[in-house]
Amino acid sequence: MIENHDIICFSNDWDGDPLSKQHIMRRLARRNRVLWVNSIGNRNPGATVRDLRRAFRKLRAAMHGFRQVAENIWVLSPLAIPFHGIAAARIVNKHLLSATIRVAARRLGFRDPLTWTFVPSSADVAGTLGERSIIYHCVDEFSEFSGTDRAAILEMERRLMEKADAVVVSASRLLEAKRRYNPYTCLVTHGVDIEHFRGALDPQTLVPPDIASLRRPVIGFFGLIADWVDLALIRRLAERRPAWSFALIGKADCDDSAVRRLPNVHLLGRKQYADLPAYCKAFDVALLPFVINELTLNANPLKLREYLAAGLPVVTSAIPEAQRLGHLVRVAHTPEQWLEQIECVLAGRTGPQAGISRAMDGESWDAKVEELSAIVLEMEARQAVRAASLQAA
Repeated sequence: MIENHDIICFSNDWDGDPLSKQHIMRRLARRNRVLWVNSIGNRNPGATVRDLRRAFRKLRAAMHGFRQVAENIWVLSPLAIPFHGIAAARIVNKHLLSATIRVAARRLGFRDPLTWTFVPSSADVAGTLGERSIIYHCVDEFSEFSGTDRAAILEMERRLMEKADAVVVSASRLLEAKRRYNPYTCLVTHGVDIEHFRGALDPQTLVPPDIASLRRPVIGFFGLIADWVDLALIRRLAERRPAWSFALIGKADCDDSAVRRLPNVHLLGRKQYADLPAYCKAFDVALLPFVINELTLNANPLKLREYLAAGLPVVTSAIPEAQRLGHLVRVAHTPEQWLEQIECVLAGRTGPQAGISRAMDGESWDAKVEELSAIVLEMEARQAVRAASLQAA
């Protein structure tokens, strides 16, 4: 692992569910220092109660400066204007964000920081922070999220990739799309917190009452329930198999009326990350029912490896990163194939299995951070050679 780096990380909000960015930065913070910059937004806000509440939370957090959340990790919540398609807003953001982050970094004693950004909207400020280098770590096709200014996101991302010293992507299709803008583009797929999810196999793990009471078999899903989750498919499956219980765990961020009133679909709400292995223990089969579109075709869902680390049989939509896992998952294209694949699992052994979990042994986040560290070291060696040649000239 790299050591003694000061890292400025642009990402989602720290207090959300732990995504790939947090897993990576927590591990890097064992030997480096991290200033985590909370989300500066990719989506244009609307005049909704939800967006107004989020804006109020952002304002309140910004007034408190940065705070330490873990050893060697500090979180900063800067103010930013989220209308990235407006040139004036981008200019204001560039100066406001740069000044805010520079003050925080100076107070923390950061020197020659490494900017490690997961968001295209950092394009204007990246490179203005006195950093030694810039890494753009792309984990989604951000221009395809609902509510974004697609043209603005693509333009910012292009500029960010062109100025970055290295680009890292999490999916093979992203590699194809992004390396045309930067020759130093590498693929590092997501990892998984193996020991955490392996708790589903622990005899001491207790299944929570709200899922333990459901009729078996339990067909389960966990994660954000957003517009990329195929609720119409879930409805068709639930109607065709009324004896099955469909347990959907996660915050609903879209219209869930397609399934809400079905007696065998159970919307259990968001659960703490610490409790997910206990819920996995109750699953007979885990589902990844994604709509097929440009967003999901470029995605590498974290939950795929989390399901597998929990030892669960998985039936998934036909997205490339799921198909790359080969025999570890069952892929379905049509509602009829979904029913067939689930029934094939139910006809054999269901629920958490040690053999499935062991297949994830080489996919830990620790291993992925070592891959990322090798990319950083190679990047720095390349920069040293370039600097030496310039000095010699």
